[in-house]
Amino acid sequence: MRVVLSGGGTGGHIYPALAVASQCAKEFPGSEFLYIGGKRGLESSIVPQQGIPFEAIEITGFRRKLSFDNVKTVMRFLKGVQTSKKLLKEFKPDVVIGTGGYVCGPVVYAAAKLGIPSIIHEQNAIPGLTNRFLSKYASTVAVSFEGSEKAFPAARNVIYTGNPRATTVYAADKQRGFESLGLPSSSSVVLVVGGSQGARAINQAMVEMAPLLKQSEHLKFVYVTGDRYYASTVEAISAKLGELPANLQVLPYVHNMPEVLACTSLIVNRAGASFLAEITALGIPAILIPSPNVTNNHQEKNARALESAGAAEVILEPELTGQSLYASIERVMSDLRRHSAMSTASRALGKPDSAHLIVGEMERLVKHQ
Repeated sequence: MRVVLSGGGTGGHIYPALAVASQCAKEFPGSEFLYIGGKRGLESSIVPQQGIPFEAIEITGFRRKLSFDNVKTVMRFLKGVQTSKKLLKEFKPDVVIGTGGYVCGPVVYAAAKLGIPSIIHEQNAIPGLTNRFLSKYASTVAVSFEGSEKAFPAARNVIYTGNPRATTVYAADKQRGFESLGLPSSSSVVLVVGGSQGARAINQAMVEMAPLLKQSEHLKFVYVTGDRYYASTVEAISAKLGELPANLQVLPYVHNMPEVLACTSLIVNRAGASFLAEITALGIPAILIPSPNVTNNHQEKNARALESAGAAEVILEPELTGQSLYASIERVMSDLRRHSAMSTASRALGKPDSAHLIVGEMERLVKHQ
């Protein structure tokens, strides 16, 4: 199968596309891929590292306020469509997959105009502007949250697949996760992640919470700060306590996140859609602190979906302190029945076969074109 992938800006758009490519390669050996991304997005560095051919186009998003920049965006979109058509004609894909971000706009639109079957995947409970626009042109819209199908009234076909990143994480080796952290396999790990770039509010809460960790010596805390907060976090905690608590590891970044997640008993994190797909595939109870700095407040909508299912507790950023975070962690980890119920609820939301479902839809579209 020949597949064009597009998705960019953040890992939340890129990694699902790569998960689809990996699954497609397993089910259809010999498949060939081309990734069309943005020049400035993370995809320009991440995708080539995976050995997938990469082509870049120039594209930006619309500003929500009236601005002359929107005129420039329209011009870039039209140019992006032209470039995408050229790349698609040269590569001759059987199907095009868009996983979000502005760059998908011209790529999927070009595919529709050329009569090439296409799928767009929406990670969030509330769809973004690009996917709402593309839903009128794509052959199929795949959604991550059951019930969000109704957000695409103009779509020809909408299916619930979950997020393909879940498939990647589901197969991760738990023991290798413990080994990478230098912890016994019997450890109860509380993993705190501020996102790939880190999060100031979570960082402050962790510094405030550090003195309380001696009350929970049976738990192993791992805090992934993001590179920019690593040095300041270690310095702030050490200044407060003299040294880091014995049951706390502070890391700038984790390169084997699927394996670390596999050995995690409780996750504290933002509420990005790809990360939620990963933790529900593994049935990890969560304390979610949605970022308020996202379009349409979609992270809170994502978090509330898990909360209403009993899989997570939610702390909004204005309510986040070291004390409130520690209290929430203790509430979950000190009550085995609560922890077990949250784990069961989380796993019920997971779709570990998500990538397989999307590849199956790709196959269906190719056969019926």
